[in-house]
Amino acid sequence: MTTMPAAFRCLLLPALAAAALLLPAAASAQNGGVKYGPPSAADTASFMKNGRPLPDPELLQPTVDPALPAFQPRESAALAGALRGAASDVLAKLAQRWIAGFKKFYPNVSVTVPPPYSGKVGARELVSGKVDFALVSRELVPSDVTEFKAKFGYGPLSVPISGGSYRHFGFLDAVVFFVNQDNPLSRISLTQLDSILSTTRYRGGEPIRTWGQLGLTGEWADQPIHVWAVKPWNGFEEFVRERVLSPGASRGEWRDDLNFGATVFPIAPAVAKDRYAIGYAGLAYTNDGVKLLALAPDDGGPAVPPSYEAVARAEYPLSRVVYCNVNRAPGQPLDPVLRELLRFIVSREGQEVVHAQAVFLPLRGAQAARSLNLIGN
Repeated sequence: MTTMPAAFRCLLLPALAAAALLLPAAASAQNGGVKYGPPSAADTASFMKNGRPLPDPELLQPTVDPALPAFQPRESAALAGALRGAASDVLAKLAQRWIAGFKKFYPNVSVTVPPPYSGKVGARELVSGKVDFALVSRELVPSDVTEFKAKFGYGPLSVPISGGSYRHFGFLDAVVFFVNQDNPLSRISLTQLDSILSTTRYRGGEPIRTWGQLGLTGEWADQPIHVWAVKPWNGFEEFVRERVLSPGASRGEWRDDLNFGATVFPIAPAVAKDRYAIGYAGLAYTNDGVKLLALAPDDGGPAVPPSYEAVARAEYPLSRVVYCNVNRAPGQPLDPVLRELLRFIVSREGQEVVHAQAVFLPLRGAQAARSLNLIGN
């Protein structure tokens, strides 16, 4: 990919963001030859052995945040040890790039992330002690950590190590809420979404069941809101549950009368056919006939559209992140080798690796600072 001056990129980013909102994401998403649909058994077997084929990069990439800290080794260059990790199939190739970059600082450390590559590695691989870390492109769910907590009495530590992608199919694309293209609604708050989707309503709102309760008038005022969602358990569903329904320590619960799809694929087509529907999916799973909504973290606050720029800057509320899961007892330090590896990954040098691969989005400085706090910087 041709490198262009940073100033030129800054001028073009807003234009690309606007264009991205005008295009059907499923039509514009690039999937590196992987078909648009659930993987076949043969696909899955290949992904587990070789990792998932990388998609073509977006036309432009964000610059690496200058606020990211440069990597300063804490240990002697003679530091030695061996780490074995696990990774989901979309992270296999990125993991190898990180390992190569890390060994420039610590040549005597061995880090391996062998196949099989699977999105199910999660915390369960840590229970047996066969791996020291697990790279996962989604949030852990209760079923992932039940055995871990039963054995150790505490949960795994999940450290954000990269942003997700913008709209790459199968590569942790940003999540969007959308309505039928005829709907006049253009924005919605997380509190309003919680009031529509959940029985718990931990954000404090009253139940919302009609479009009039969202401020629509005329023919829309008394029409019921038809909600399309992904049936639990699913990575998309868990992400929305955590980010929208669970603002505090309590875990939000879905209404049981929603239109649940077995997968994310039918959600956007269903909303496109239903004038009074709302739904959510990854950007790569949207299509003609739906309108993306800007999201406001708080009622009355500014709403952020799911533009390329907002996702790249981690300003859009439903931007996603990649995690490294490790076993660290509360109050105890990480193994020095593992700590140094994680510190490298979230540093400027580690995020330049993400940027060079041009699939996932690098962390911003504030995100990296939070990760370093978790690591024990």
